[in-house]
Amino acid sequence: MESKINFMDAIDLLEWQLELGVTETIGNQEINRYLEVKPKSENKVKANIASSGKKVRAEPTLVASSMASAANSLDDLVQAISSFDYCDLKKGARNLVFSDGSPHAKVMIIGEVPDLEEDMIGKPFVGAAGQLLDKMFNAIGYGRSLSDTALYLTNVVPWRTPQNRSLTDDEMEVLKPFLVRHIQLVQPRFLIVMGNTPIQVLLNESRITKLRGKWKTFSGIPTLPMLHPSYLLRNPLAKKETWEDLKMLKVRLGEDL
Repeated sequence: MESKINFMDAIDLLEWQLELGVTETIGNQEINRYLEVKPKSENKVKANIASSGKKVRAEPTLVASSMASAANSLDDLVQAISSFDYCDLKKGARNLVFSDGSPHAKVMIIGEVPDLEEDMIGKPFVGAAGQLLDKMFNAIGYGRSLSDTALYLTNVVPWRTPQNRSLTDDEMEVLKPFLVRHIQLVQPRFLIVMGNTPIQVLLNESRITKLRGKWKTFSGIPTLPMLHPSYLLRNPLAKKETWEDLKMLKVRLGEDL
């Protein structure tokens, strides 16, 4: 016989879930995250993993590297990421957050993990953080919707993490090949990495507050670490440092024209 939950017990259960951090639902059915993710037979990259008639569990980073390398255009890369089934973040995200702006831009900006607003809209740098970023770069004559001085924006990973938690080391490693291929396809003259996660993934650094304003190089591309707009919203006094970084970038852009 099935036991029924009365109204008061249901309220108590909901309050208990809220205390645990469950603040939103993402589907009508629960997800069993302990199930092994199996490769799709129709995908050539995944199909080649199993050989000699034996079942072989794919190594996710190798699958990601193969799929990323096979992408010859940004459209190919979007399709590759969409069909990549070896990261649980995909299961909990509403949308794939790929890019915004012009893929022909000189400046490519790489942000943090998509937040709730970005996940809902499917674009990076939206909401208050996106508005501040637009103001910052408009001040030096650049913007995501301009032609000759356009920006290209993306995030370090394409999917939001549950409750905006930090990425795990495994998630960084598995999804890095897609980010690297993204940069290779765009071929920007300058990279801007905003926040701790991008500098950790691309530069093997960990403290953006110490690294900001110091030019680095990634894959031969001049790379400038900067504070993320969401950090500036929480720490308005840091806007002065960011303005110095923007002026420094403007000088480099002027030299490159």
